[in-house]
Amino acid sequence: MGDLRLLVEPSRSRVDLLTEWIPRIGVALLFFFIGSSKFSPDSMWVRLFARIGLGQWLRYLTGALQVGGSILLLIPRVSTIGAAMVASTLVGAIVVQLFVLHTGLSALVPAALLVIVVAVGASRWL
Repeated sequence: MGDLRLLVEPSRSRVDLLTEWIPRIGVALLFFFIGSSKFSPDSMWVRLFARIGLGQWLRYLTGALQVGGSILLLIPRVSTIGAAMVASTLVGAIVVQLFVLHTGLSALVPAALLVIVVAVGASRWL
């Protein structure tokens, strides 16, 4: 009978819900807008991805991963997958900043965002 108690989740307070959902919604909105801006032909992303040299398909893939991941962040059962999708784009941004564009300090921005995304994604498991 002791095992049955482990299957019941304890009720959560409003403060717990707010501390979980406010950062999740904030990160989801941020990456929804960042990702959707990658689809505009007039955005600065066109020039940046041209400098990377792998083609504009990477811009579309990155935008799709960020938009899709941001939506998945809002669905509790798959929020970890959404965080992983967004985090993968940030790891790619760090690698590109360091080794392709050689703008070392610029890698701090995606690195800081990566820490935030991982924290939000892992909050469900902590």
